[in-house]
Amino acid sequence: MTDELVEREIAHEQQVVDRVYTQLESAGAAAQRLAREGHDRGRLGHEGGLVERDAMVFQAAKRLAQLDAAHEGLVFGRLDLRPDVDAEPRYIGRIGLRDDEMNSLLIDWRAPAAAVFYQATAASPQQVLRRRVLRSVGRSVAGVEDELLDAEGMAETGADLPIIGEGALMAQLSRARDRSMHSIVATIQAEQDEAIRAPSKGVVAISGGPGTGKTVVALHRVAYLLYNDRRRYESGGVLVVGPSGVFMRYIERVLPSLGETAVALRSLGEVVDGVRATRHDEPAVADVKGSVRMAEVLRRTARQQAPGSPAEFRLFWYDNQLRLDRGLLGRVRRQLMSQGLRNRQMPRVATALLDVLWRQVRSERGRERGRESFDDDLLSTDAFMDFVVEWWPPVDAPTVLGWLREPELLARMSDGLLDAEEQRLLLKSWGGGTGRLDLSVQDVPLVDELRYALGDVPQRTEDRDDPLAAIDGAVDMQELFTAADREYAPTGRAWAPPTHSIEDDGFAHVLVDEAQDLTPMQWRMVGRRGRTATWTIVGDPAQSSWPLPAEADAARAAAVEGKAVHAFHLSTNYRNSSEIYAYAAAYAQRVGLDADLPTAVRSTGVDPVELGAGDDLEGTVRGAVVDLAGRVGGTVGVVVPVARRSEVNAWLASWSELADDARGARAAVDSSVAPSGEDRVVVLTGLDTKGLEFDGIVVVRPEEIERESATGRATLYVVLTRATQLLTVVT
Repeated sequence: MTDELVEREIAHEQQVVDRVYTQLESAGAAAQRLAREGHDRGRLGHEGGLVERDAMVFQAAKRLAQLDAAHEGLVFGRLDLRPDVDAEPRYIGRIGLRDDEMNSLLIDWRAPAAAVFYQATAASPQQVLRRRVLRSVGRSVAGVEDELLDAEGMAETGADLPIIGEGALMAQLSRARDRSMHSIVATIQAEQDEAIRAPSKGVVAISGGPGTGKTVVALHRVAYLLYNDRRRYESGGVLVVGPSGVFMRYIERVLPSLGETAVALRSLGEVVDGVRATRHDEPAVADVKGSVRMAEVLRRTARQQAPGSPAEFRLFWYDNQLRLDRGLLGRVRRQLMSQGLRNRQMPRVATALLDVLWRQVRSERGRERGRESFDDDLLSTDAFMDFVVEWWPPVDAPTVLGWLREPELLARMSDGLLDAEEQRLLLKSWGGGTGRLDLSVQDVPLVDELRYALGDVPQRTEDRDDPLAAIDGAVDMQELFTAADREYAPTGRAWAPPTHSIEDDGFAHVLVDEAQDLTPMQWRMVGRRGRTATWTIVGDPAQSSWPLPAEADAARAAAVEGKAVHAFHLSTNYRNSSEIYAYAAAYAQRVGLDADLPTAVRSTGVDPVELGAGDDLEGTVRGAVVDLAGRVGGTVGVVVPVARRSEVNAWLASWSELADDARGARAAVDSSVAPSGEDRVVVLTGLDTKGLEFDGIVVVRPEEIERESATGRATLYVVLTRATQLLTVVT
């Protein structure tokens, strides 16, 4: 294969790519014209024009967003079929495009016509002679990689197709990683494609060891579902749940690069609307908060009388001494709780109390005035309305969770569920005080559990025909809201009803990545958002950070109950070199992990390095980082025990100095696709590395990572499988 041949093939493909980009610009201009026309329709001065405007502008904006997202690597594949099947090559890309005569220029990778690009193999070529992958930088074709799939067919048909490069997959695997995951639609293999295009109904469960492409397959599956049933999944929404904010930022470019911009990407600390947590509890606390036992603790708490609320009410009315004591109030509370969720009973509270008080009216003057007059008098009395709101205040989930900071209440709610040490851990994590909790990621499922145990607070309304008034015996909500404002505003705790209802939580599709790490309480939280959804669940049990897998499995089964499960297993490790994965697999076997060990398909000839730090841990770590940064063109991850993160961050804070040390060694490294400056090196804990990958990894004090939690060995196994090229372990 001569350089002249390669250049000629690249030049030919460049002509095709230029033509496609010209058509893309034309399509963008057409969308902009549609938007302008839509705005013009809105000036017609009648309702029909406004409707047409909204529809046209919406469609134009959606098309423009799709076209804008498609610019990077717009054309990435070519199929050359047997001439008797199709004499013209088929080009595959991120979106579909036609020329002005409606001839196909580019086939969307999700379309059925493109499926053979991923499914064809040398054993089953499916009429494909050659598969070509185009590697581009911006709009320029930088190289091509070919796979000859049917040599006999080539000879039989007389086709003359040059074969260039070492094969698309291996070329993709050797590329440097940056801080965002790239779409690899061009290199998806047959076993991965089968999972991507699986039936949309039920649950698609994708398992496999490290580096098998589970995350990429799952994200491409989302894009495929949106393409094939856009109305369903766009209207119902798609939720993608990942383990951390770091991970979500890492993958956030994948779906937009595939043309899908209407997907909610949320870490486990962001699943609940209006709540965002990034802080993690220490493992012992996380184990308590994640246990399914917490669901019963919280159910009991949601039924309790609000701390500090009055236990008695007295009023004199027309010769009658009326009284609500602790016993009567307890019976009313139990009666209301039996009828529904706490906050949803607010319209019934005043009526229920009035019923009890009216039965105490014995005087002739009082009976003569009648029940209607009695109700009117008390509902216009500030003392009674203030009591109603003080006794049954509108409460939100974080507030009720804060009640458990009181040791006596926590002990009563945890009786028979949590032991004294577990209660101590909870109290320590929540701290004292009466203000809002500083929520951790592990607290978010607890907040969600309480949201569903409490129910939504009925919305404030100025409408006297509010549907709440149709409830039998319901009291005008405006009176209650006025009383609530009177009660809460003076203390600076002015209450506002939420804008998001628990009925709005559902999605049409839910994707859970790193599913093996979800606690039972997190499964309950995510399950509420997928009760009517289809699911994609991705994970590897050997990488689990949850110490009681049977409990998590039961919660997962409950989350997808009644849905058919379609299981797919990925068996090839595309991430790690065989040398790195052999090191990680040997560790897994040595410590007794029941690990799924995929086959690593490439070799670099470079074994992992173990360094003894002696008395100079800082110098050894800095030296290891300089060494790796000088030998790879992409990112370097420095993985440390939680207790050492600040310390190691300080050692590496002045990365520019380290970069100077490494500049000479790195000069020969091709860094055209690598990040620059401080983005090249990141310090992470073991759990932070979930789902990520780096060109080089420096593991600091692995024995301390092991000891951090009951699942420390699984965490360290994950860490050892994050590197694509070089691995250094500092002991």
